[in-house]
Amino acid sequence: MADRVTQLQDKLHEQAEHFCNSVGILQQFATPSSISAVNRPKSQDPQPEEDYPKLFASLIARCAKDIDTLIDSLPSDESTLELQIESLRELEEENNRAADQLEEIVQHGERLLEKIQSALADIAQTQLEARKLDKRDLNNCDIDLN
Repeated sequence: MADRVTQLQDKLHEQAEHFCNSVGILQQFATPSSISAVNRPKSQDPQPEEDYPKLFASLIARCAKDIDTLIDSLPSDESTLELQIESLRELEEENNRAADQLEEIVQHGERLLEKIQSALADIAQTQLEARKLDKRDLNNCDIDLN
């Protein structure tokens, strides 16, 4: 995830795209105006298939709200050194709790791995012993047939 300034930059770029596209749609579907005394014959311009003005208005409004939210989430100049230190302490405590939790999970995983490895070793040993017994049984059968 990008930092807030990059997110804000991306939203501003998105807003600029919305403005550019809306101007393009306006140019495409606007009725021609008369210039000086020359009147052009009115041609039937195709009407937009969708309601583009409402679409772009909602896109621009939504993007503007996102931009406002991102701006509000940026740190302000009003925050004092004490507030910043307190915030860093809280983040450090949260980080320490997460590190402790991660350590517990790793230890639990290592214990499970040891149990699994022990079980696999037992299975392998049992298979070897079973094969030895099978060979003995086959050898005993061969002797009885002779």
